[in-house]
Amino acid sequence: MYYSFITTSKFLSELQTVDFFPVCNMGYTFYIGLCFMENINFVAIDFETATMKRSSVCEIGLSFVEKGKITDTRSWLVKPENNAYNKFNIWIHGITPEDTRTAPEFDIVWKEIHPFIEGKLLIAHNVAFDMYVLKDVLDLYNLDYPNIQTLCSYRISKNILPGLYSYNLKAVSDYLNIELDHHRAGNDAEACAKICLKCFEKESIMHPDQLSEKYNLYPGKMNKEKRIYSGPYTKRDRKNIPDARSIEGDPEKQQPQNIFYGQFVVFTGTLKSMDRKAAMQMVADIGGIPENRITNNTNFLITGQQNFRIVGKKGLSGKQKEVLARLKTGQTIEILSEEDFLKNI
Repeated sequence: MYYSFITTSKFLSELQTVDFFPVCNMGYTFYIGLCFMENINFVAIDFETATMKRSSVCEIGLSFVEKGKITDTRSWLVKPENNAYNKFNIWIHGITPEDTRTAPEFDIVWKEIHPFIEGKLLIAHNVAFDMYVLKDVLDLYNLDYPNIQTLCSYRISKNILPGLYSYNLKAVSDYLNIELDHHRAGNDAEACAKICLKCFEKESIMHPDQLSEKYNLYPGKMNKEKRIYSGPYTKRDRKNIPDARSIEGDPEKQQPQNIFYGQFVVFTGTLKSMDRKAAMQMVADIGGIPENRITNNTNFLITGQQNFRIVGKKGLSGKQKEVLARLKTGQTIEILSEEDFLKNI
């Protein structure tokens, strides 16, 4: 439901609106606008982890949105189990064992955070990663699951902003002119919130329920009584999704809410965190289809470190060059770094 208001040009750029109508009175120009964001309420969330274990939470960020505006953003450092870190994760976010040496463990921080999210809509960028982090760390400390609904700003932006070369947090933030100090939980959570608000504004989304009506995006749920998490999903016919080709996936490990589920995934370059066979196995287990070359079916290209003696000064592999050529013809292929790949596993 729309409501009207009057403002001056000084505050015009700060307001999310549909239309403004200038009105002159006694030498001053006022603007009458119609707002549509009063029913937009959610909490954006982001986790940083200390190791490859999803339960190794070392920082949590929350950004609170009420009536279409960010009202507060907070973050908490968390001491992971045994305060153990690996070098790769430190390289990503810069948080070290010294930073969390005296920080409270998750079960203590959870007492403060839980009331903020109970019964709320949570949105994360690549929500599958963040919600399975939450699930695993709750299991580690034998804590009850919250009752929440979830949506994914990655999927929201991919539907509302078609044609971007990538939909990782930095790429979408850059496209929307959102400042981002990447890989700190509070900053990432706030960027996620801003992405959603700009997308909702662009398409005049007045309530998150409209995402299912307009884009076939349905919220996931976490349930305290049944201790389950089912991620947000798109209703589609999965009968024609082929099996993994060279590697057989484990049906018990499939994640229908994951961005790689049912998608054709190709790797290029050398991965730092694992060998390519292990990465392809992860994709297959999730329910994706790993491929060895770029085809008309390819949805994702995961890029590792390139050998510059092979790829030359430009640093582009043959697969990267082929993807760029196919993008010019209209094929949609998303290029992800190893770092982004790991956040979605």
